[in-house]
Amino acid sequence: MTKRVAILISGGGSNMVALAQSMCGDHPARPVLVLSNDPLAAGLAKARALNIPTCAIDHKPYGKDRAGFEAALQQTLETAQPDIICLAGFMRILTPEFTAKWEGRMLNIHPSLLPKYKGLHTHTRALEAGDTAHGCTVHEVTAALDDGPILGQARMKVRADDTPDTLAARLLPLEHALYPAVLRRFAAGDRTPVMLDR
Repeated sequence: MTKRVAILISGGGSNMVALAQSMCGDHPARPVLVLSNDPLAAGLAKARALNIPTCAIDHKPYGKDRAGFEAALQQTLETAQPDIICLAGFMRILTPEFTAKWEGRMLNIHPSLLPKYKGLHTHTRALEAGDTAHGCTVHEVTAALDDGPILGQARMKVRADDTPDTLAARLLPLEHALYPAVLRRFAAGDRTPVMLDR
């Protein structure tokens, strides 16, 4: 049975494109929706170019009403009936009530070697700590921010002349390799972590 995947984005959607393009041939999943909290997110046009249905639910009119925003998200997702949700640069923190509905079926990619550097500014924090290695992690989403079982990590060496921008740029291709590899395994029912070292 082919798994249905919804991908949530907030910006350019480069990880979304990597995921979507990987879901072909004998892949056990297919993309059925790209959903954004920003109607102007550049990733929506990229999804349409890939013939993936899109939807935007602008979070701004909801203000502090996170429950209202998430109810709209949930309604849209229920219509699309995904088996798996992939957060790919979705910049809204989801409530425990929402994540509980999708427990065991929602993945996220985070630009650090979790459990290090949950939250924002991960590249700066890695450099400030003098880390010799940096990377990204795909994990199952739980109520706790950037927590949950780790399903894959990609690791790279930090160079002496690295800046937050160069780290981010060098990490992006690793994200584009790791996330599709994890999704393919996860969609086939295998939670064995994928480990990449560059």
